[in-house]
Amino acid sequence: IEIDIELVTIKKVTIQKVIIKKVTMKKIRILLILLVPFISVSQVELKGKVFDESNPIPFANVILKDTSDKIVNGGITDDNGNFLITVKTGVYKLSVSFIGYQSFYKEVSIMDNTVLEDIILSEEKNELDEIVIVSKKKIVERKVDRLVFNVENNIGTSGGDALDALSVAPGIAVDDDQITMIGKSGMRVMVDDRIIQLSGEELISFLNSIPAGDIKKIEIITNPPAKYEAGGNAGLINIVYKKGLRDAWNNSTSLTYTQALFPVHVLRNNFTFQKNKTKFLFSLNASLGDIDVDQEAEIFYTDGPWVINTNQKRQSKDLSGRLMFDYELTENSTLGFQYLGKVGDPDVSDTASAEIFNNQNTVDSLLISDGSNDRSLYNHSANIHYRSKLDTLGRSISVDLDYFEYNSDKDRTIVTESVLPNNELLGVNFSANNTTNQNIKNYSGKLDIEHPLQKLNLSYGGKVSILNSKYDTSFFNTITGEPILDPQQSDKFEYDENTQAVYVNASKKLGKKWEGQLGLRLESTQTEGFSRTLNQVNNNDYVQLFPTFYMSYKMNQSNSFSMNYGRRINRPSYSQLNPARFFINSNTFSEGNPFLQPSFTDNFELTHTYKGKSSTGLFFSVEKDGIGVIPSVDNETNNQVINYQNFFTNYNYGLSQFYTFSAFQWWSSQNTLYLINSESEFFNENVNAQVQNGFRFYFATNNTFSLNKSKTIKAQLNYWYSSPFKKNLFDNSESYKLDFILKFSLLQKSLQVSAGVYDIFDTSPRTMISEINGIRQNYVSRPSNRYFRMSLVYSFGNKKIKVRNRKFGNEDEKRRVN
Repeated sequence: IEIDIELVTIKKVTIQKVIIKKVTMKKIRILLILLVPFISVSQVELKGKVFDESNPIPFANVILKDTSDKIVNGGITDDNGNFLITVKTGVYKLSVSFIGYQSFYKEVSIMDNTVLEDIILSEEKNELDEIVIVSKKKIVERKVDRLVFNVENNIGTSGGDALDALSVAPGIAVDDDQITMIGKSGMRVMVDDRIIQLSGEELISFLNSIPAGDIKKIEIITNPPAKYEAGGNAGLINIVYKKGLRDAWNNSTSLTYTQALFPVHVLRNNFTFQKNKTKFLFSLNASLGDIDVDQEAEIFYTDGPWVINTNQKRQSKDLSGRLMFDYELTENSTLGFQYLGKVGDPDVSDTASAEIFNNQNTVDSLLISDGSNDRSLYNHSANIHYRSKLDTLGRSISVDLDYFEYNSDKDRTIVTESVLPNNELLGVNFSANNTTNQNIKNYSGKLDIEHPLQKLNLSYGGKVSILNSKYDTSFFNTITGEPILDPQQSDKFEYDENTQAVYVNASKKLGKKWEGQLGLRLESTQTEGFSRTLNQVNNNDYVQLFPTFYMSYKMNQSNSFSMNYGRRINRPSYSQLNPARFFINSNTFSEGNPFLQPSFTDNFELTHTYKGKSSTGLFFSVEKDGIGVIPSVDNETNNQVINYQNFFTNYNYGLSQFYTFSAFQWWSSQNTLYLINSESEFFNENVNAQVQNGFRFYFATNNTFSLNKSKTIKAQLNYWYSSPFKKNLFDNSESYKLDFILKFSLLQKSLQVSAGVYDIFDTSPRTMISEINGIRQNYVSRPSNRYFRMSLVYSFGNKKIKVRNRKFGNEDEKRRVN
């Protein structure tokens, strides 16, 4: 490992910066081996955890001495502050020490395997009034079951939101309204270990309300353990909030200006307070501006192609906030409450022109459309959380009660006129008003128990979720000037989903080099969907098992191997099940499919990690009953219908490579490489399309440069490239993106100023080509990916000691809204 530590006194004594470098675990362990005598075979285990006031302390020295002060054994805490020492039964003197902290001493009587209470180290205050220890974390870390991206160390996200952070996370792609893991589909998003029940446009809007400055790290979990919900074929992305300050208060205010074709202004404020047993947090975020999106499509009908250009102006106007309150009832129990909320008016105005060509490749006529989509939405998430340590052996119980509500109103108006090439008006051929209301409510309760035993660590629990989704749409034909309700294109759709789940998970160290983990999750789901227009009820009732398995082998100090397997489920979103039509323009509408079934995926991974800097992985997955969007075209009516079907089985396999290096003090680099092959088979006879199978190459590099000795001026250069690739229905073009950001730390790092240019060459959009019902379609969406952003962040308050922050809790069902 490599540690950078800065020791700074502010009041009495001035100490120069001290840099400690290349303190290797190997050297420390050799020293301990020389100090520790031979230990007999008949031994027991002593376990414990070392913290400061709130956070685990890695690399702390733990020493056991006998009554004559002779060292009998010792060790070093791991990244999570844990230590384990084997020793004979008896009475010993325990000492724990770490630089900058007062040493801890205690006499312990060990008659059997023992788990100590958490050991809290206090800051050393005998010589200095104040000491600040700053450790530099790696931006990307590889763990047994996940990849960790430390957002707080990446200046490219300065002034941005959670979506900006995800866009630079390794192995994650953000395309318009979709967030995917590279080469996979069906991914889910969590915030502090709790599933967000949104997807598509609604999920994007939710993530836009989370400041990147509030995010500590993003965990990319390709094969989640049994503790997590089984939803999400590709795995989970977990967004982890930063922690607050103990016995202190802090306020951070940021102002961000983003300029693409239109400007967007964002103002955020975050206040934290923690004193004694009380922890409080309040944040408020406001956004105002507009976003430009251009869309281009070519549809090659038999009579001649249509070339469609659409321009949308999307309003960014919302207010969001977060409120958290925790209280320590006793030394071992905590009761907490948290609320997340958002209100917004993301209105959209759009214009579209469709050039209609004949077989001689000349324009016969045009369709000119003007539309507006007046929208209002809100969502509320409330959580009550209770956690209690049951004993000194590490047993604990955690309870979450959650409520989630999402509501969206849309009022879509569109008028389409037919025009000759010389701009002569032929007449109005389509005029309509389409109103919709969607309301989703979810209640859930979750119980988790940690129950370590003598020979293994055991955890188990369960969850109950009750969800109701109502979707009401009314279609009015307004071509005569008077709105006339069309009952055939209007609908009331109600969907209920109840899920009950139990899980058990066990992990065990198998000697010094091997460690295994086995989990099993059982989920029972009952669904009922009712469509008023179809006068039809669709019921579904299924019980599924989801096993998980992990095995890791630490060959030596530099090399470790791990393998894992997991089974996942991807349930259709609520709007995908809704048969009601929603018109995008006069010839294009979307509709759901109430007969959709969930898809299932088996994921296998084998990973090699070298010195914590390089990680090489082989992966293979099989997705069955895959759900996909089908933009089918009618050659007679020239209508394009966007619907959803279970229609494919996909085999996905490839190689991943992560490599980080910081060979120079002024330069650190994180690099990602994927080689992926995708093979699909279509089994649905209703899908008349040619399957697209092929190879994909993806590369990304994020580089941070320190431009002065004090490291108060930094630059970041980010780049990713995706080769052309084929998957399922679509042949995708190549795409790439280049970002450059500068960041200045002023006023003893209380003021952060950053400025950057993103997608410098405007090359991130990709063209998608498909051929369905014998008709070829080309499509590309160009959101405002190229923009300039400037951000000011000012923080003030008492910043002495770090503290904990209560996590938010929900909700297996809060994502499938699109």
